[in-house]
Amino acid sequence: MKPILQNNTIMQRRHFLALSTLAATSGSFQNAFASAHESLVGWRRYEVVTKVNVAEKTAQASVWIPVPITSLENYQRTLDVSFTAPGAKSAKLVTLPGTDVRMVVVQFADANVPQSVEVVSRIATQDRAVDLGAEGHARKASAALLRPYLQATSLAPLDGIVKQTADKIQADAGHPKDTIAKARAIYEWIVENAKRNPATAGCGTGDVSYTLTSGNLSGKCADLNGLFTALARATRIPARDVYGVRVEDSARGFKSMGKSGDISKAQHCRAEFYADGYGWIPVDPADVAKVMLEEQPGGLPKDAPKVRAARALLFGAWEGNWMAYNTGADVRLPGSNRTEGFLMYPQGETANGRVDSLDPANFAYTIHSRKLA
Repeated sequence: MKPILQNNTIMQRRHFLALSTLAATSGSFQNAFASAHESLVGWRRYEVVTKVNVAEKTAQASVWIPVPITSLENYQRTLDVSFTAPGAKSAKLVTLPGTDVRMVVVQFADANVPQSVEVVSRIATQDRAVDLGAEGHARKASAALLRPYLQATSLAPLDGIVKQTADKIQADAGHPKDTIAKARAIYEWIVENAKRNPATAGCGTGDVSYTLTSGNLSGKCADLNGLFTALARATRIPARDVYGVRVEDSARGFKSMGKSGDISKAQHCRAEFYADGYGWIPVDPADVAKVMLEEQPGGLPKDAPKVRAARALLFGAWEGNWMAYNTGADVRLPGSNRTEGFLMYPQGETANGRVDSLDPANFAYTIHSRKLA
């Protein structure tokens, strides 16, 4: 299937998403936001600017830049995405069919022109928490909607060691019947047994089989939260990874669970699972491991107050200081034969081949965030 394209002009293209009904009106972004989104009172608003400059100039070059998800229920709404690419042969906002994956796709065909792109995204987020102690009354999602979140991916098979580990976790927990109890058993098992590895590049590879067979059960967020998602799916619980980036310091006092200003290396993957009556429930066992390792020099033990607080918080809640890009897996990059396990960083290619997306200094990209009044 061909990707869905939006707006073919290259210079100063504007993509009004939540504000599309106001596109013909005058006034500033702030005025439009205030008049159209009174329901967002109390939400946080951010502007995130991604700049890419292809440092290795060749006649042919391509760039793929993830942009925020249109909306994520009870957590995020994207208000506006705009981009400029003055030296490009073509630049488009693309939505991959059947997914929530959106990206700006830019192609250059002249080594003598600026090979640069700027993407500006404005979003609103709010703290999100599900009351798991109350009876759930959320509308039930259809089996067709949930089916993709029960399937294996290239990074997360659901047989072999993944299925064996999932079954053992449930057996050790006494074979709970309730979906939330099953998911909690997986979450607690990861918190108890996995650890954050500071030497892991980027956010990790997300290769679940490798994580389970490596012998040390460690990694970063794509590895540990990806492990949660795979183990949940192997237990027949719909689950998904949500890829994004931190946009502000934590207001809850966790130094390790936030980033503001230059967020070029602040990408972070979260996870969700689905339970009837409650809908999608946020979790983040990887950030519990991050608090243990990074919250103070020398680390913290599992029984430290901050670790206990993070452990309780991150089964059922997320702080609104993070921007979601997408929940995609095995993402095909339009115009290339490449498929990425997930799309969380800007990607690039020149005539000499792939550019390292985990090396923003040499790829020459920056991401900056600021909170809007």
